[in-house]
Amino acid sequence: MTDECRLVLLVEDNEQIMTGNKRYLERQGFDTAVALTLAEARTQMERRRPDVVVLDIMLPDGSGLDFMVELRKGEDPGIPVLLLTGLTAKQDIVRGLKAGGDDYLTKPYDFSELLARIEALLRRSARVPKNIVKGALSLDVAAGTASLNGIDLRLTKKDFALLLIFFQNEGSYINMESLYERAWKAPLSSDKSALYSSVKRLRAKIKGSGWSIGQSRDEGYIFERE
Repeated sequence: MTDECRLVLLVEDNEQIMTGNKRYLERQGFDTAVALTLAEARTQMERRRPDVVVLDIMLPDGSGLDFMVELRKGEDPGIPVLLLTGLTAKQDIVRGLKAGGDDYLTKPYDFSELLARIEALLRRSARVPKNIVKGALSLDVAAGTASLNGIDLRLTKKDFALLLIFFQNEGSYINMESLYERAWKAPLSSDKSALYSSVKRLRAKIKGSGWSIGQSRDEGYIFERE
């Protein structure tokens, strides 16, 4: 049981699956909102902000991935999203995570695993503060924006994701593989140019903040005071 009633938005066009998930989660102490289409999901989002979205990908009026992109570009991009789908191919999983999904569960599944993944997403989101300030640098985690002395740095989504990881690991080296996987939601390939470019942009953006991004060939990158 949860300590408080958290709202789970279930976006699923299979009514049998929807009903089963709804009944199970409500027995575990959750509030639920349901949507059989993307249009209904958008309406539910306007009524009340969910704590977690459980999202099918193949829906009658479009792709769940498109809806997730809308969420990530909206006013509250930090809402955790669990993709729940019958698409089981590795490329589908990678595509879903790269599009912004926080986790991916394939059908069929056990209710206990669904619950465990939702609870894990809630714990993870609860540990991330909405605003993080380090001297002149400030991150608005919910909005996905960063500022230096109050001026918006206008970071891309990937650059912001990297800076957030650096903030959360201040003073510790992070190897390139781990850094890329956490920001891009995919394994690091032999082509590291995207990561190099993103770090280069961040270094330029935070210049004069009192912080720097160092690099060790053996250990990776480190975010530290200058």
